[in-house]
Amino acid sequence: MTVIRLARYGRKKKPFYRIVVTDSRRRRDSGWIENIGYYNPLTDPATVKIDEERLDYWLSVGAKMSERVKKLSGR
Repeated sequence: MTVIRLARYGRKKKPFYRIVVTDSRRRRDSGWIENIGYYNPLTDPATVKIDEERLDYWLSVGAKMSERVKKLSGR
């Protein structure tokens, strides 16, 4: 099953997350199918950018969103 979730990047104590579409059996930061946005919690206010068109496409073909991505996208 495909899932839309966060992949952590950045260095220690300076997290930066990409919102990616990946296979649910893969590890958090391993290979992903498509990068559809990013989330930077260190800016004030936190920066969230999601390609809504691609998000809608992946949801239409059966991908599930993680709880954190649901909160960030406001869906």
